[in-house]
Amino acid sequence: MLTSITPLGERGRASRWAVTVTAYVIGSGVGGLAVGFLGGAVGALLPLEQRPYGVVAVAVLALAAVLALLAELGVLPSPPTLRRQVDEDWLHRYRGWVYGVGFGAQLGAGLVTIVTSTSLYVALLLAVLTGSPAGGAAVGLVFGLVRALPVLALRSVTTAAGLRSAARRTAVLEPVARRTTAAALGVLALAALVQAGVSVLTEQGAGPL
Repeated sequence: MLTSITPLGERGRASRWAVTVTAYVIGSGVGGLAVGFLGGAVGALLPLEQRPYGVVAVAVLALAAVLALLAELGVLPSPPTLRRQVDEDWLHRYRGWVYGVGFGAQLGAGLVTIVTSTSLYVALLLAVLTGSPAGGAAVGLVFGLVRALPVLALRSVTTAAGLRSAARRTAVLEPVARRTTAAALGVLALAALVQAGVSVLTEQGAGPL
């Protein structure tokens, strides 16, 4: 779908690429923000700030990051997901800004289309563990925007040859993206484990309430 939103494709549909992409990025950010907000609202109902739940929450995040990392590396199977894609008929049915917003919102939300990376589940868990709608919304917004930004790499695709070249680059960069995601999950897991250890030591030093 991503290679459909190019200057070449938008010109053929009598749409402006800049308008469509702006709508796409905004839609993706809003979609992620909405799901993150709901996750944070769920987290607000949990006793995450109470001892020992705070330590447990960080440990759960570390475990989730490790499991997601192993899934990205192919050691564990990927979690089940919907087998649904965005409706590409929208490209010929609606104006550019309409399908831009629609595609972006669905992909930014993450859960309503096929999940291509286990990092989505970790991001959702992190939104819940913020313990607040605002915190969850911030996590979701960042996720949605980051997911949308690769479309900007297609800004130079103005010919059929350029489109073929972009498709080849995308295929080459996919393993790189997966390794980058795996590295980020590893860093998150390590940071969460360190935070859990610091929290345990702090609580031991504080003694019983």
